[in-house]
This record gives sequence, C-alpha cells and structure tokens, in this order.
Amino acid sequence: MKRTLSYKLNIFLFLLPALILFVGILIAPIVMSAYYSFHDFNSIASKSMSFVWLDNYKELFSRTLVNAETGKTFVNDKFMGDALVNSLILAALSVFIQLPIALALALKLSKHITGERFYLSIFFMPVLISTVIIGRLWMNIYETNGLLNSLLGALGIKEQVFGWITSKITSTKMPFQGGWTGYKETALLAAFVPILWQYVGYHMLLMYAGVKGVDTDLREAAMLDGATQWQVDRYVVIPIIKPIIRVSVIFAVTGSLKTYDLVRILTEGGPFQSTEVPSTLLENMLFLRNRYGMGSTISVMLIILCFAFALLISAAFREKED
Repeated sequence: MKRTLSYKLNIFLFLLPALILFVGILIAPIVMSAYYSFHDFNSIASKSMSFVWLDNYKELFSRTLVNAETGKTFVNDKFMGDALVNSLILAALSVFIQLPIALALALKLSKHITGERFYLSIFFMPVLISTVIIGRLWMNIYETNGLLNSLLGALGIKEQVFGWITSKITSTKMPFQGGWTGYKETALLAAFVPILWQYVGYHMLLMYAGVKGVDTDLREAAMLDGATQWQVDRYVVIPIIKPIIRVSVIFAVTGSLKTYDLVRILTEGGPFQSTEVPSTLLENMLFLRNRYGMGSTISVMLIILCFAFALLISAAFREKED
C-alpha cells in the first residue's frame, strides 16, 4: 500500500512542473480572456471595468449598431461575420486546393524518383522562410510593374487578364499598396495565394511521411492483382493515411481561422472590409481602438471556433471510416 502511494506521489511530482506550465500558459489566459470578454474597458490596468454581460458578443455579430448618444443607427464596419466569411473562404481554398496539391506531391515523391530529397527540401523551403520576408517578396510580385504583370506581358495576355480584372474594379486604390493588393476586389485573393503556397510543403511533408510508412507488401499485392498505380494510391495508400489527412485538414481549417501575418503585411492590416480576418479585427479592436473587452471577445470566439471545427472534422472522418 505504501509502495503504491509512493509510486503515485512520484508520478504526480514529475507531472507537476508540466501541469503548472500548462495551466499557467494555456488554461489561465483562456479563463481570463473569457472573463474580460464580459466587460468593457480601455486598458489592462483600468479600474473602471464595466460588466456588460453579452453585449460585446452581440455587437460583434450585429450588422448595424445604435449610437448611445444620438440614437441613430450606423453600419458596423467591424462586423465579425465578414471576417469569418473571409477566413472560411481561405479554409475552403486550403482544403480543396492546397491539400490535394500536397497529397499529389507526397504520392509522387514517395515513388523513389531521382532527386527525391532535393525536391522535398525545395517544396518545404517556404515553410522555413520568415513570413515577413515572404510577404515582402510577394509585394514585389504584385506591384504594377512587378513580376506577375511582367510574366503576363511576356505571355502576351497582360492586357486581357489585367484589363478584364480592372474592368470589374470600382473601388479606389490604396496609395500605399501594389497593383494587385491595392483594390478591395483583388486584395483578398492576392493575400490568400502566398498563404496557400507557403504551407503546401508543410502538409506535403506530413503526408509524405505517412505514405512512406505504408507497407510495401500491400502495394505489391495490389499490383500483382492487376491494380494500376493510380488504383494502388486510391484504394490502398490514401485510406491508410486518412488519419494524417484528417490532421492536415484540421491544421488547414484552424490555421485559416487564425491567419494574420501575410494578410497584415500584404493588405496593411485589412484596410478594406473585404480583406478583414478575425486576427486583424482583433488587432484593430485591441491596439488601435483600445477596446480590450472586445478584443478578448474576439479571442474567445476564435478559440471556440477552432475547437468546434476540430471536433466536427474529426467526427466527419470518423463517420467515413465507420
């Protein structure tokens, strides 16, 4: 009995430092953010916090607001719904464009092609590069006289492509932005392209490791039964690596909801409502408007949404496996 108690005490003592770090770094900030989200105040050190219950959440998801002094209604230019729609668009592009490309690359590179390690390094390189550097590189690509327009000109289709796009533009160009990121009609897609490009290699490496772990006997047995290479990948390899694909889908969706850096760099923090994402909205409320209660509300909503989508995706994959 004493030995059992001593054994359990040792386990507890060994786990205690990690538990303290987990609670202090993750759980406590979430609890404090939830507490702050029910208050309205303009400084962390403010002693005049007013309890507003769910008013912050209502304001966040209200298309129109009422001025307390004049009683007039006005459009909420920081409507959370628009930011969420933009993030969901990125999530859809990630799942249906980025991940299939990553899977195709993983399947191709796993077939012992010449220069396999070289290609792995090249495709994974964007993940290692600083996001700020990537943002500046793509800003140069998107300039009016940048690489993209030069390439379109070299192909002889610049007037058709750029002309067709500019004919759809009705907004005023932001003076500090490039040719493709300066208009609200093109800025969102221009910001999403480098995000998709940067993380293709990340998901490719996850899937590549999974494909490499598939038993070669299963492949050979399928080939002996007359299956083509595509059929082996479709009916043998992909079903086996479904757990890794599920992880990639969760990372892609939750990462889209949390995206910030490239949108911030390429659109200067989302000057257009059409380029706003939850993280830039959080920055605006927290640091530019000093609305710490509203900033905490947005952070709590992001935590809830990421957790909910992770559960939904896991449940969807579980149903398919069943």
